[in-house]
Amino acid sequence: MTYKKKLIEVAIPLEAINAASAREKSIRHGHPSTLHLWWARRPLAACRAVLFAQLVDDPSSHPEKFPTEEAVEAERKRLFQIIEDLVKWENSTNEEVLERARAEIRASCGGELPPVYDPFSGGGSIPLEAQRLGLPAYGSDLNPVAVMIGKAMIEIPPKFKDMEPIHPGGKERNHYRNAEGLAEDVKYYGEWMREKAWERIGHLYPQVDLPSEYGGGKATVIAWIWARTVPSPDPAFSDVQVPIASSFLLSSKKGKEVWIEPVVDKANKTIQYRIRKGGTTEEIAKAKEGTKAGRGANFRCLLSETAITPSHITKSGMSGAMGQTLISIAALRKGGRAYLPPISRHTEIAESARPAWEPEQLQPENPRWFSPPAYGMKTFGDLFTDRQLVALNTFIDLLQELRNAVRNDALAQGMSSEHTFLRDSGKGATAYAEAISTYMTFAINRSADRGSTICTWDSSPKMEALRNTFGRQAIPMTWDFAEGNPFSSASGNFLNNVDWVQKAIERLAPAADGYEVQHDAQTVKYPTGVVISTDPPYYDNIGYADLSDFFFCWMKPAAKPVFPEAFGILATPKSEELVATPYRHGGKEAAESFFLDGMRKAIRNMAMHSSSQCPTTIYYAFKQSEVAQEGISSTGWATFLQAIIEAGFSVVGTWPVRSEMANRIVASGTNALANSVVLVCRKKEDTADIITRAEFIRALKRELPPAITELQAANVSPADMPQSAIGPGMGVFSRYKAVLEADDSPMTVKTALQLINAELDEFLNDLHGEFDADTRFAATWFEQHGTDKGDYGAADNLARARGISVESVKHAGIVDSSAGKVRILKRAELDPDWDPAEDDHLTIWECCQHLIRVLENDGEYAAALLLKKLGPDRAEMVKDLAYYLYDVCSNKRQDAKEATSYNGLIAVWTDLTRLAATIRIEDVNRQTAMDI
Repeated sequence: MTYKKKLIEVAIPLEAINAASAREKSIRHGHPSTLHLWWARRPLAACRAVLFAQLVDDPSSHPEKFPTEEAVEAERKRLFQIIEDLVKWENSTNEEVLERARAEIRASCGGELPPVYDPFSGGGSIPLEAQRLGLPAYGSDLNPVAVMIGKAMIEIPPKFKDMEPIHPGGKERNHYRNAEGLAEDVKYYGEWMREKAWERIGHLYPQVDLPSEYGGGKATVIAWIWARTVPSPDPAFSDVQVPIASSFLLSSKKGKEVWIEPVVDKANKTIQYRIRKGGTTEEIAKAKEGTKAGRGANFRCLLSETAITPSHITKSGMSGAMGQTLISIAALRKGGRAYLPPISRHTEIAESARPAWEPEQLQPENPRWFSPPAYGMKTFGDLFTDRQLVALNTFIDLLQELRNAVRNDALAQGMSSEHTFLRDSGKGATAYAEAISTYMTFAINRSADRGSTICTWDSSPKMEALRNTFGRQAIPMTWDFAEGNPFSSASGNFLNNVDWVQKAIERLAPAADGYEVQHDAQTVKYPTGVVISTDPPYYDNIGYADLSDFFFCWMKPAAKPVFPEAFGILATPKSEELVATPYRHGGKEAAESFFLDGMRKAIRNMAMHSSSQCPTTIYYAFKQSEVAQEGISSTGWATFLQAIIEAGFSVVGTWPVRSEMANRIVASGTNALANSVVLVCRKKEDTADIITRAEFIRALKRELPPAITELQAANVSPADMPQSAIGPGMGVFSRYKAVLEADDSPMTVKTALQLINAELDEFLNDLHGEFDADTRFAATWFEQHGTDKGDYGAADNLARARGISVESVKHAGIVDSSAGKVRILKRAELDPDWDPAEDDHLTIWECCQHLIRVLENDGEYAAALLLKKLGPDRAEMVKDLAYYLYDVCSNKRQDAKEATSYNGLIAVWTDLTRLAATIRIEDVNRQTAMDI
């Protein structure tokens, strides 16, 4: 071995990383993901931790400093603590914490902070976190929208770091850190744009007169709520447009519901809409259904009750006969929302809007991601009302004026007058004006996401606001929609979108330069000695290019003057995109072949240029259907690993990264696989040998158990153990040129995965032999019967084989034996006053069950107190038993609920042991005395 092992190749505090990643999903304002929408971003906490562990030496690499196992473990725990501090959202701009991490990286990398490159930079999480750690950050992506996100996050902020804002009339501050000055200017000029836009198109957004029940006076409209319409399918009413609405519910506040009641006049062939408050349970339920008559595009005609079928709607849409009608107006009043019936003048004003331009880019004919084309809405421009188009055009038209205004103000504040553009690394007034313009482009794109006819009204009590276009990774058809007011103060207004952008910029911490370019990963040129970490697309999970065209069509006219090369194309590149899209490649097999061939080339390019001193990390996103059907040896996973190995890498580590965690007790779930896995890869040695299957299995048996022991010592949860154990197992498999089967054919990765999993099972089964005889009896009996009853005779034979009797296990307080039957006691049946110090027949089984009982019923402090009473030796045995019993519940008994308890215990083990270490023995004695 010519390199020093890095921490990520041995152990990481996985539970802390996953907990921080899950918590990050609840962070809204200020999170970089809110700068601009991108799909399936990796959590920042995970990226930060992975990069740190990828660069910092594992203590075992320095035997001269850490000569004993105890010294290695102590140093590893110190590094774990740095990671645990590093992943907390509150510390993402904490210079003391960040500098501590940078110092460790320097110490492991010859005093320097090496460059990091992500060739699939997408939403920019990895380059951003590299930059936060002080590492020169490089990113590239084929998609121009992703490239713009990267530039906005890592390339622009360092140019204007620690700079004071240049806008006139600003408040004096002693010091501006990082991008705070830039963020303040974004806010100021966003307000400037809003005022200029209001002067031009404010007349399109009239106020409403509130009725006396709402206090009277004028009010600003939050949203106009429309329903799409089609000609009635009933011949008697075929000349009437009738609504197809998914819901008439406006507010679902319990006891204060507000809903729309359609008033039908068959004689005059009219439908009017009035606002109702309260009502019976049946009326509210009916309002919630709108005019729907079943699932999907199935509706009923309000005039005739005739069924409006999907084919009728499709035909109406394709023939241009689909329209829209105003069904309600939501306005802002003191104390909440006011809902009014439609006003004809407001309809007339909306219909008077005449956009000068609209996007003509066609949406893909792919119903998996795009439903509107099936209803005649072919272009991206078709997704907007004319008034929405006018508003977006107006904001784009203002950008040139904005650049002029910012440049003049910057010059007035003494900024350099050099006329170097932002794209040419400019840092003067011209470049600064373009930077502000770029961030305004992001606010405009956010406005498009909140301002299309795909946006529906959210009637839930805490919201009562319009939703955004991309509620999921697709553009579905919607039947009723909410048209927001960009000049209101409610959700989706322009200043609100500016605010999201500003707050994201404010929390950026550019501790190094960043570089983002548009390039494909197969041929991109890497800097010398670069460390690679990347999150490539996975098969056809997400159609990045197709989906991002929604934003590209607005970004192109907005950003092309600043970045002409990136937007000198009609749409985002499709044919080269590494996504297995069947409709683009003529079928599923051709699409998968295209994807794998391209991914092999991209990974081979990484292997050729990656650092020899540090491993490469590659994130693999599991497809949920794949997980459910095939588990950890799934075909897709095995194929991806095969591509990595064939490209010249050895896989030396695999870490399951989660961003979904329900709560502390259930932690990472039961046996559900993580939503992504980080693969740790090293360049394969040129002198790699060829071995036989038998030699591979012997090597596995020799090397995997100590690696699993390391994972257990790092408190990797039982649910994550199968995926984590793949790393050291594949490290054995992939360091060889080939592993030959009996017929001399090369072993497949899928077979290797199955052998690794079998070895893990054997390791966990071997734990069984370490326990006391009563615990070994209980574990085997539990595996066979769970907590159900079994025959006494069978129990007696099992006990005798372990040198004990059933009476011994009963005396230990583990089983109930009566009427010729034996069963394991459930945790609820255990003595709530049990004290290990008073138990004259103590077993590890009891210790484990009581610890889980206390944790689930009384919380972590009480569990830590019990752990202290058990002592370190018993505690380690309890942990081993929890791993073993999780495996029994998950893989042999399929008892997910019980498995959760064992997984949850390991998930909080680190916290329990730390808490136990702070508890003094006199506190334990005092608690015992109080219990007595």
